[in-house]
Amino acid sequence: MPPLAPPDPATSDDLTGAERAALATLREADEWGSGYSAQQWPRPQTAGYGLVDSPAALCAWIVEKFWSWTDSGGDLHRVITRDELLDNLMLHWLPGTGASSARLYRESLRQVNEWISGSAGAPVTVATGCSVFPKELQRPSRRWAERRFPNIRYWNEPGKGGHFAAFEQSALFVDEVRSFFRLVR
Repeated sequence: MPPLAPPDPATSDDLTGAERAALATLREADEWGSGYSAQQWPRPQTAGYGLVDSPAALCAWIVEKFWSWTDSGGDLHRVITRDELLDNLMLHWLPGTGASSARLYRESLRQVNEWISGSAGAPVTVATGCSVFPKELQRPSRRWAERRFPNIRYWNEPGKGGHFAAFEQSALFVDEVRSFFRLVR
């Protein structure tokens, strides 16, 4: 997934159907699904302490994100088994990484916001491969992504998968990675 690149203002009168759908998804997520981000960005430790103190809080926090962000049609266990979910939860619970995982937002969101506002540094010019899965929250079009990543060598929009594509569609994800690296090796 390419990090969200803001739409080019020059394209606002010429949006594709996919671009309109991507913006609608972002508006809905902003209204109904981004509270976790707003909480973790300025005060990651607040949520973090709960995530390392309570296995029930950690489970509710993580499973809700899997339920919301996977391409499962509302039936999470179609794409991720209960055992796989428990394995993932244990990778957070046993080493106590709830607080550090919440800190990711504090450490990285400022850079994302700088890019969106136009105050970030130079574009990323290394060879880039992008797989934009249909149930990912941020689905920039190629023309939007090229503003930040002008050297896109591989672009694909697979027919299934969400935010956790490597987990929920592992074979498809591996094929995507291999397809990109065949072009740049």
